[in-house]
Amino acid sequence: MDYHERIQATLAYIEENLDQQITMQELAKVACFSVFHFHRVFVLMVGDTAADYLRKRRLSKAAVALLTTNQRVLDIALEHGFQAHETFARAFKRQFQLTPVEYRKSRISLALQPIVTLSRISRLHEGGLTMTPTIVTKSAFKLIGYALETNCNEGQNHVEIPAFWQRYMNEKLGDHIPNKLRPDVELGVCANFQPETGVLTYVIGFEADSFDNVPEGMVCYTIPEATYAVFTTPPASDAEFGQTIQQAWGQAFSEWFPTSGYEHAGTSEFEWYDKRCWSESDKQMDIYIPIAKKSVPTT
Repeated sequence: MDYHERIQATLAYIEENLDQQITMQELAKVACFSVFHFHRVFVLMVGDTAADYLRKRRLSKAAVALLTTNQRVLDIALEHGFQAHETFARAFKRQFQLTPVEYRKSRISLALQPIVTLSRISRLHEGGLTMTPTIVTKSAFKLIGYALETNCNEGQNHVEIPAFWQRYMNEKLGDHIPNKLRPDVELGVCANFQPETGVLTYVIGFEADSFDNVPEGMVCYTIPEATYAVFTTPPASDAEFGQTIQQAWGQAFSEWFPTSGYEHAGTSEFEWYDKRCWSESDKQMDIYIPIAKKSVPTT
């Protein structure tokens, strides 16, 4: 199966099991991906994390049941994969700004999540530059920096990580990091990703030659040796740089991975910012994605 067919299979599986507990490990198995690779590809193709899509579909079906049946709210919650009335009510209000009872009384129109089909997924292989990475093995290294715990569900990370970078630069936090191995290279590292909850730790910092005398408020990580596919972004202006980075991430998974024989290895991925980023134009950086040979056939 190709990537479209694999993700469509998981969408069908979700629809068939909305009343059951579904784990990201299950969905990754249906797609024949590692759980980390599945997460990246699903977000690229569907536009939501699998957890967000699952939650929206459950809430949408529950909303229909609230208007078309006389079932108790608790029974509707249980039938749509929620374990308690309170959990359902909180999720419903967060999604629709109304409690289930308020919605049943008001009967107003809501923006419900439709079933996603392949006809709705058209972003893969759409134009842009074809990216060919360099494959490198990087030895284990020490990292000292500042950490942010965030969540990739509901787009939380897309708000908090840019704000974290802005604070880091405005307050010149990098100037205080000790023991820099490469003073001209800053790293943005995604670590400790937990597929079931969407929680991850994002660290901005530097490679270090030791963990001696690290000030309070900073974190120390040892990133293990790994093989990486290294993607270099095309030259871009300061205004276009952020968009170019996001496009490069998308192209890595949409254009290169499907025929590469590799998938995400499930360890820390990071962005490498060096002197190429300092100019107002022709900015470039590198994306390091840990890779492993696919354990399943791609046919």
